[in-house]
Amino acid sequence: MTAVTGDPVDVLQTLFRSEQGGHEQVVLCQDRASGLKAVIALHSTALGPALGGTRFYPYASEAEAVADALNLARGMSYKNALAGLEHGGGKAVIIGDPELIKTEELLLAYGRFVASLGGRYVTACDVGTYVADMDVVARENRWTTGRSPENGGAGDSSVLTAYGVFQGMRASAQHLWGDPTLQGRKVGVAGVGKVGHHLVEHLLSDGAEVIVTDVREESVRRITDKFPQVTVALDTEALIRVPGLDIYAPCALGGALNDETVPVLTARVVCGAANNQLAHPGVEKDIADRGILYAPDYVVNAGGVIQVADELNGFDFDRCKAKASKIFDTTLAIFARAKEDGIPPAAAADRIAEQRMADARDARKAAPAAL
Repeated sequence: MTAVTGDPVDVLQTLFRSEQGGHEQVVLCQDRASGLKAVIALHSTALGPALGGTRFYPYASEAEAVADALNLARGMSYKNALAGLEHGGGKAVIIGDPELIKTEELLLAYGRFVASLGGRYVTACDVGTYVADMDVVARENRWTTGRSPENGGAGDSSVLTAYGVFQGMRASAQHLWGDPTLQGRKVGVAGVGKVGHHLVEHLLSDGAEVIVTDVREESVRRITDKFPQVTVALDTEALIRVPGLDIYAPCALGGALNDETVPVLTARVVCGAANNQLAHPGVEKDIADRGILYAPDYVVNAGGVIQVADELNGFDFDRCKAKASKIFDTTLAIFARAKEDGIPPAAAADRIAEQRMADARDARKAAPAAL
């Protein structure tokens, strides 16, 4: 999927005139009393109410925040479609450093803005927001997921996000090496925060050799204190150049696959939890041309959204885990479609998701109008 940049002209051009646009609604939110500045982007409601998390991040500009919301919302449409959910795609971003400006008053104000959409957008956690934050937002907005079990929610969605990525890795191993195990494989994980540290546990349990890196020393230390057998790379630049690396798992922010990183990747497979890993159009072809298998990010990291969607119907962990297990089959189907059509897996995933959304729109048009 093509990314929107933070240029104001590019944002408007993309929203209204390009194939990457097509967003149904973009809401700019401001509450001066609390300092809230937020963007809520709804890409599609063809399959149902838009579902996606709330990112709290110190963007360099408001235009960059809008661009990120557009990209993330579009990604959620594709993710939800391939996860088999009856939800469209949406995303919200709150502008600012959560360590400095996040307050109860701000979160309540944000909740009121989400509630004003009347259920067209269902929110959840993302970078910079946590279960405790969603508990606060839910006091003003009933269309809130990712809440604590004490408040009727499912809790931390990163558990099933990591599990889904692990299933995507197993499918990648099956496709490339003929066996769905990571036993003896060397896996590099960039980012061992909310999702990455759970992923490391799955990998070690399956017999993988794990190398990690993270910009936060405390995140790395949490891993090495618990699993001293894990190796630490100095940074991501060093990790992607590790000789003999089988799988690279980007699990931090987006744009990890770009013109600088792809040429030096030593891994045979890229499969990670980060959203929007492809920095720009054409990267997916560069990856394929190097003989690297790319498991589309929005396919393999869908475990979290499967969990929060289930929360709307009364959360059941075993039911959610069973659904997340299907990411293995979905990933294999995408690899098969890519081979059949002679296109990169990212393009194959897009085609399958777009077809499901188009079918839903056609069915809606064909349905008799309600009286």
